Amino acid sequence: MTTTTTHATHRLIRLHANDNVLVARQFIGLGDELPELGVRVRAQVSAGHKIAAQDIMAGEPVRKYDTIIGVASRNIIKGEHVHSHNIALIDFDRDPGFCEDVRPVDYVAPDKRATFMGIVRADGRVATRNFIGILSSVNCSSTVIKKIAEHFTPERLAAYPNVDGVVAFAQTSGCGMSSPSYHFDVLQRTIAGYARHPNLAAVLIVGLGCERNQVASLVDSQHLVPDRNLRTFVMQDTGGTRATIAQGIAAIEAMLPEANDIKRVPVSAAHLKIGLECGGSDGFSGITANPALGAAMDILVRHGGTAILSETPEIHGVEFMLTRRAISPEVGQKLLDRLAWWEEYTRGQNGQFNGVVGPGNQAGGLANIFEKSLGSAMKGGTTPLQAVYEYAEPIDKAGFVFMDSPGYDPVASTGQIASGANLICFTTGRGSMFGSKPAPTIKLASNTPMFTRLEEDMDINCGLILDGELSVEQMGERIFEHILEAASGASTKSELLGLGDHEFVPWHLGIVS
Repeated sequence: MTTTTTHATHRLIRLHANDNVLVARQFIGLGDELPELGVRVRAQVSAGHKIAAQDIMAGEPVRKYDTIIGVASRNIIKGEHVHSHNIALIDFDRDPGFCEDVRPVDYVAPDKRATFMGIVRADGRVATRNFIGILSSVNCSSTVIKKIAEHFTPERLAAYPNVDGVVAFAQTSGCGMSSPSYHFDVLQRTIAGYARHPNLAAVLIVGLGCERNQVASLVDSQHLVPDRNLRTFVMQDTGGTRATIAQGIAAIEAMLPEANDIKRVPVSAAHLKIGLECGGSDGFSGITANPALGAAMDILVRHGGTAILSETPEIHGVEFMLTRRAISPEVGQKLLDRLAWWEEYTRGQNGQFNGVVGPGNQAGGLANIFEKSLGSAMKGGTTPLQAVYEYAEPIDKAGFVFMDSPGYDPVASTGQIASGANLICFTTGRGSMFGSKPAPTIKLASNTPMFTRLEEDMDINCGLILDGELSVEQMGERIFEHILEAASGASTKSELLGLGDHEFVPWHLGIVS
């Protein structure tokens, strides 16, 4: 898919020569002249929204990025605002074209790859941060782990400057659920993914004792190995709430000296696994931030790293962009199988997978899920799709991969981190306030006005592409350099604000009984 844009002084953006809609670069008032179209605009149009470049008759396809995003639900006149009020979402056959767009990757030689200052664990895993984590097997032990973590204030951790913090990953499930079940498997897999994450120097798992998700069976089924850096407590065995808090504090105090005994050393960018997220999108996300992040991921893959695209509902309608890049028909089919699962899972529900995007996305100019998906898929760049994983499955392939997840950002990011992501890149057009631990989040703004308004929360202004100051490729290079800096320990904006303590949200599926 190729895109072109008008000069920065023009008010309309043409993304492809075959498009019959244009994108407003800035607010356009009712009756304003549009010299590009030879008409006056027929309604006020907000920045990022679409304007008809020609008459579009009822039932005719609406094209953006030379891709059908719906059909006109009534006759649309040139110069008219085009949005959810006059676009109907219809499903249509899409040829998966397995493997047709696979192109070989021009890998950088191992001795010439970019490096960052990482933390190498004893078993060879590489970390970008150095936390001690506390996990709850069930909601009933969540208060206890929070109290343990709260004890370790900055003052108490001052003697351990190499420890980034003690963080509690509280959760709201673990009981009142079917077991065995897919939900149960997902929860255990997610907890285990955090327990073995390289960004956690040591881990404490706390359970209640009578929950479905028993600590002993969690440890056994997930092949976790308790030792001095992986401890477990069960509240009903340790004497209750206060006794467990006291014993938890003592256990972490014993872990701190070894956790602090680390140093950062140069390591290859091949050790980076980047979770790709987008939230609060707008009509510019698919023009600036998402393709620029995709360009950065192409660089990362060339250097041996891993890019993890997720949010399955947000590739609905454009999955062919990925299946055509699958390295085998089996990989492409696995992606289609996950989409088929989602179609059944959401049947009869008013969910995003079925076409309705959130209010923020609509206000930002995105009419439906197909249009949002077009931008979302760009985050993955252009390299071959190497593998498809289920939620929170350990990622064992390098390159561009896909992990199944909901589009809800905390749930998707939680799954990516559980799968091994050691950094998250998060694009936004509306201004999502998001952070994550133990893997930090870099936030990329799609437009300059939002970046300027929310600069305390945004790390990178991809609106410079729209402003004509940088190309997509140049912004991709800037993002890649920023990734290396953050992976080396430079604080992201969300870290400076203290975000990430409440964004551990494992995917809830199935009944609660």
